[in-house]
Amino acid sequence: MSATPDCDRRLSRVDRVLADFQRALDTVAGAAVARRPSPGEIQPLPELNTAERRHAAGLMRVNHTGEVCAQALYDGQAALARDPATRAHLESAAAEETDHLAWCAERLRELNDRPSLVNPLWYAGSFAIGALAALAGDRWSLGFVVETERQVEAHLGEHMDRLPPSDRRSRAILATMQADEARHAENARARGGARLPWPVPTLMRGTSAVMKAVAYRV
Repeated sequence: MSATPDCDRRLSRVDRVLADFQRALDTVAGAAVARRPSPGEIQPLPELNTAERRHAAGLMRVNHTGEVCAQALYDGQAALARDPATRAHLESAAAEETDHLAWCAERLRELNDRPSLVNPLWYAGSFAIGALAALAGDRWSLGFVVETERQVEAHLGEHMDRLPPSDRRSRAILATMQADEARHAENARARGGARLPWPVPTLMRGTSAVMKAVAYRV
């Protein structure tokens, strides 16, 4: 009697909920595992003084928290996506965000620092926002992806400029993340992402500013 491989078994709703819950725990607990090697591995560990190390760690903590938020947004959107193809697209992008999360966590450890203590709250809030975007419909949900990734792409560029000049290791990580975010935005736009009404991007930038200010310090 032949057995069906586990990978071919269709997930039940309960299985999917449990898998989503485990992914959320891994995200906020810093247990995310990257599928791709860190782009920073090919760069030497820089010699940083105390002030430079703290500043680099603050920036990488912000980027780690940003990836926690991105993971939560994608999880919330995928959970309530109406079209299976849209859900698959969101889950694929979320897998790359997991790489980003793991790379930032690894770099924080190298800098003898830690992720933000407020990450569980940011995850919960971002998941709720992603779910609301999905409830509005797939076009609006994809449009939210476009705007989110464009804003993230811009702030990663700012952080690359603000890193200590010798920290090429962190800069290599952010450069790859930036390229991935630009591709996620373009893919979502190509799939029919709608342009968000003017107040929404402004509110998103305001929320992001608060997150960056808190995560840099806490």
